[in-house]
Amino acid sequence: MAASPAASPDQGTEGTEHSGQRIRRRLERLIGIAATEGNEVLPLRNGDRIFPAMLEAIGRAERTIDMMTYVYWRGDIARRFADALGERARAGVRVRLLLDGIGCHPIEKDLVDRMSADGVTVAWFRKPPYLSPFKQNHRCHRKVLVVDEGTAFTGGVGIAEEWCGDARDENEWRDTHVRVRGPAVDGVAAAFAQGWAECHDELFDERDRFGGHEPAGDAVVQVVRGSASLGWQDMQTLMRVVLESAEERVRVSTAYFAPDRYFTELLGRTARRGVEIEILLPGPRIDKRVSLLGGQQHYERLLADGVRIWQFQPTMLHTKVLTVDRAVSLVGSTNINRRSMDHDEEIMLAVVDRDFTAALDGHFDDDLRRSEEIREWRWKKRSRLQRAAEVSILPIRRFL
Repeated sequence: MAASPAASPDQGTEGTEHSGQRIRRRLERLIGIAATEGNEVLPLRNGDRIFPAMLEAIGRAERTIDMMTYVYWRGDIARRFADALGERARAGVRVRLLLDGIGCHPIEKDLVDRMSADGVTVAWFRKPPYLSPFKQNHRCHRKVLVVDEGTAFTGGVGIAEEWCGDARDENEWRDTHVRVRGPAVDGVAAAFAQGWAECHDELFDERDRFGGHEPAGDAVVQVVRGSASLGWQDMQTLMRVVLESAEERVRVSTAYFAPDRYFTELLGRTARRGVEIEILLPGPRIDKRVSLLGGQQHYERLLADGVRIWQFQPTMLHTKVLTVDRAVSLVGSTNINRRSMDHDEEIMLAVVDRDFTAALDGHFDDDLRRSEEIREWRWKKRSRLQRAAEVSILPIRRFL
């Protein structure tokens, strides 16, 4: 296994803050969404920390719970969430649950029936039998939980046994979620509302207070929503701005890496101008090998440009995290692939906060210690079978 690379000297506080403010203003101007100040953003690593925090927030709900997810499958954790949501609904809390029509298909039917009987309003996002083939390809990949309009969670985690544990072995996936308090909760809530409006007649009721937010911390947060569209969209602008703004280092940790030609060239161009680019990807435990092949077709070009690539070994890596210059972090549901950029409903937080970014960089360092680096000279010698497999997915690359 490869050891973690030697850390470069930290930027001074003044330089880091300048970089963060510069990227903030570029994102605000070019995306047109104002960032909010006074937020608390807490990184949560793996199911052992993520699920207890979410269940505790649900258990304390007094008025409203809004939850949407792409994955709600089976197992004990699925039942625990169903029980928690149902208990709050029986207590008089308005509970709304939005499930993606394809991603949540494996859910146990009795859980849905039980939640509905308890008073949970369950809606399905674009169930395939009722859609045109075009709409079926555009899924709601967002993972959002908003409690009492004051606490929100988002990130990469689905409700299934795969996410339980602490990434100790192949049965415990590695992922990152965040808890948000402060004004940025409104942006996360809007991501839920956008999906709910398509699926249900009632968008809000008397239990929604639409009050303000007291400052909860020092983080600056911009909430960016991605939606299926023709042409360039906000999620692509977000990624482009942070890569073109980077001066020292970019670290990417993503579950599904299959960029188009433009973003492959952008990564290489960023590395060629002296920015250290480090990409951490799933390794042998990936759940979708076709996605791995979609990224591997770009390895040779990226390695030649100086990009460093690692593959996580112990289990499936499902994170969606990017850090820039120790100053700015992106975290949410978006992968670096065509599906996230072009086809699916996504959410990403752009966080300007040194401590939060340092925590995510620390997680990245920990993950590198359990990863293997892809060496350029060795990759050039890969087998003909591997090369043929990379070529075989070219006809479907826009759907990856």
